[in-house]
Amino acid sequence: MRVKRGVTARARHKKILKATKGMTLSRRNSSRLGKQGMVKALQYAYRDRRNKKRTMRGLWTTRINAAVREHGLSYSVFINKVKSAGVTIDRKIMAELAVNEPTAFAEIVKTVNK
Repeated sequence: MRVKRGVTARARHKKILKATKGMTLSRRNSSRLGKQGMVKALQYAYRDRRNKKRTMRGLWTTRINAAVREHGLSYSVFINKVKSAGVTIDRKIMAELAVNEPTAFAEIVKTVNK
């Protein structure tokens, strides 16, 4: 008895076309090109989940540096003083305070400068 593969193939193609919704040109219509696009998109997603952490840390550094310069310090000097003062607030929280709560950040700078 022969095996008819239409149902399985159609299901696989539908899965690919669903994943490539929003892509341009033939990638959203063709199952073959769509599969290539889907594989590449998943590679980018995997890579950029790691790069996102790098990018965010750089953003925190920039924000802290901008806020600290208003108090007459540089970023590197400030971080050195934070470590020597034993302050356990991480960069993410300090950046949030610098943007949203400038008075609280100013208190941290005062504490560190003592």
